[in-house]
Amino acid sequence: MQIGLEYTAILNVEQRHLAVNVGSGDLEVLATPAMIALMENASMMAVKDALEEGQTTVGGYISSSHLKPTSLEATIKATAKLVAVEGRKLTFKITAEDDGGTIGEGEHIRFVVDARKFMSKLQG
Repeated sequence: MQIGLEYTAILNVEQRHLAVNVGSGDLEVLATPAMIALMENASMMAVKDALEEGQTTVGGYISSSHLKPTSLEATIKATAKLVAVEGRKLTFKITAEDDGGTIGEGEHIRFVVDARKFMSKLQG
């Protein structure tokens, strides 16, 4: 896995992404959980093509600020850049922005797992 892998995910803010509809607030602005989901998606996609067959990544930790509101119908971009690799542990620098600039930033850790073995843990 090569440090520096990067991906940008794009989201057009719809009603379903608003804090009032997600349940994370009572205003009609982009919900923090929606922003964070886009950041996680960018991280997952940044390394997807570098994984071996049968592998995937799962989120283990995220720390993010949400710096300013974004309105309905705005377009946001979340970019994840792989900054460290320690065995199965992948660390990303994550940022999100809209047309007005940065709306969020932080760090995300994902782990490389065997998808089949991971899902077998659900069998009780």
